[in-house]
Amino acid sequence: MGYAVDFVNVSTTGLESSPVAPALAGLRANEARYFKNKYDLAFTVEPADRVKETVDWVHGILKVERDIVIASRPLEVATVEVENLWWPYVFYESGLSINVMYARDDPKRRAVGFKLSEGMEIPAELGGFKFARQKSKLAGTIRGSYFVIKGEY
Repeated sequence: MGYAVDFVNVSTTGLESSPVAPALAGLRANEARYFKNKYDLAFTVEPADRVKETVDWVHGILKVERDIVIASRPLEVATVEVENLWWPYVFYESGLSINVMYARDDPKRRAVGFKLSEGMEIPAELGGFKFARQKSKLAGTIRGSYFVIKGEY
């Protein structure tokens, strides 16, 4: 069973094996705060091995769209459904977070987003992307990038 991420009292629960666990926990809490403030939704995560289908779906999009294979181990997954969007997040041991915003009825509202926790290097498999910086009280400096999804999944 999953649990709702607390963005007031940030915890590394589920992320302890990450070398940047506190920063990754802050990144996860930052996402939880976004969904609470924007949609009044709890951001619930569960261990990645319990939702392998979701991880495989995200990895399938990365492979088909950009021939990307993530080297790091997935630790946790959150799945949000809001306003006809399916929005899975995968949090990796390296400190990487990947989210897929997938509008079921609008191919123009589909994208993959990458966020790097403070203190982690850009993974080799994402070396071709340019990352913008964003400051967060919960996560420090977050670096992010994205690409638009062209196919149907």
